[in-house]
Amino acid sequence: MASTMLSLASTTPSASLSMQEIIKGKARLGSGSVSTLFNKEKGNPFIKAKSFGRISMTVAVNVSRFEGIAMAPPDPILGVSEAFRADTDVKKLNLGVGAYRTEELQPYVLDVVKKAENLMLERGENKEYLPIEGLAAFNKVTAELLFGADNPVIKQQRVATVQGLSGTGSLRLAAALIERYFPGAQVLISSPTWGNHKNIFNDARVPWSEYRYYDPKTVGLDFEGMISDIKAAPEGSFVLLHGCAHNPTGIDPTPEQWEKIAGVIQEKNHIPFFDVAYQGFASGSLDADASSVRLFAARGMELLIAQSYSKNLGLYAERIGAINVVCSSADAAARVKSQLKRIARPMYSNPPVHGARIVANVVGDPTLFNEWKEEMEMLAGRIKNVRQKLFDSLSAKDKSGKDWSFILKQIGMFSFTGLNKTQSENMTNKWHVYMTKDGRISLAGLSLAKCEYLADAIIDSYHNVG
Repeated sequence: MASTMLSLASTTPSASLSMQEIIKGKARLGSGSVSTLFNKEKGNPFIKAKSFGRISMTVAVNVSRFEGIAMAPPDPILGVSEAFRADTDVKKLNLGVGAYRTEELQPYVLDVVKKAENLMLERGENKEYLPIEGLAAFNKVTAELLFGADNPVIKQQRVATVQGLSGTGSLRLAAALIERYFPGAQVLISSPTWGNHKNIFNDARVPWSEYRYYDPKTVGLDFEGMISDIKAAPEGSFVLLHGCAHNPTGIDPTPEQWEKIAGVIQEKNHIPFFDVAYQGFASGSLDADASSVRLFAARGMELLIAQSYSKNLGLYAERIGAINVVCSSADAAARVKSQLKRIARPMYSNPPVHGARIVANVVGDPTLFNEWKEEMEMLAGRIKNVRQKLFDSLSAKDKSGKDWSFILKQIGMFSFTGLNKTQSENMTNKWHVYMTKDGRISLAGLSLAKCEYLADAIIDSYHNVG
């Protein structure tokens, strides 16, 4: 361990020894000598000296080898919750993290999840290690949920599916695959995008660039800019797309626009890379929310899809998801799967079993599956109601004539308010509304009772803050 030598001197034996009595060594002065409670055999850090009326002391102070590591800034999304918890104002609202809340703004565990867990207890299932690729029953039902059980890519065994640590871990596996087998290839990311996307590719050393997506003038999709940037990208780039309920904007392409996006990607020989975090949670329909992915697969394209069950099954802390790679042949899919397993082994060895069994039980059992769909429609319906109430409140309270209809055109749990960083800070500092600085709010954390209060905060911040 690195150390620094510190010399202390005094002209009188009664001089005060501060530094907490020399790092609690409880040094004592007397008769021109220094003694401590440490001894040489135990690694005494002090060197003793006598000098008749002058006392000299040399202290070895340990310096951490990690001294050069700076304090990291708080996470821009998870840090919002930390600040929220520290606020004591009764009116405070946490609209930062995308986690579903009841009308009473409490966390919610799906009834169907509780039933699936009871089944696991009744069966007395053990906690043995899973294979590297995860639970076989989970991988089967999760690929079928995404593509449809009768999809040719399933029947022809052209999908390599590996259970990952939710959406983030699945994206990270895919990023490592790109870095290893497509050296130099870049990933195109929408501007804006989910705050962790860039972190994932930076960490995997995969270069990325942005394509235009959000148009601040219309608070809508910059479709022409998006198409132009995808066309201009180097051939063979990976294009990261949000399957539904784009995060953070809540703005999705229309079915016709998806067709054009697929055509341009295919024409440029790019590889589509979907992040599907909200299947069924956006519209309330599992099939509707997977339509973009199925459109690309139907065109015979090879593609990557990262999945998460955090939102649609409320399995946030279970870290349950998957990476799927659609290949042109079953042989290619088998080879890709083998390399994904090879990447996962030194990362985390194998994934957790509890959440995987919940998914396998719910999706694999017709009765539980139907109950899940009904419950998911209820969750999505509550968010739709809150979205409508917020729009109604803004329209009634704002006398400026501003058109707030973009809120209704957005979909899913997030809404891009159009507020800039300074206005978003006013939302927090004055109104105690916690949100990300890009103007995104999570409607899943809003109740009908709080819509009017939120509307007041948005109107004040929009009109009175530069």
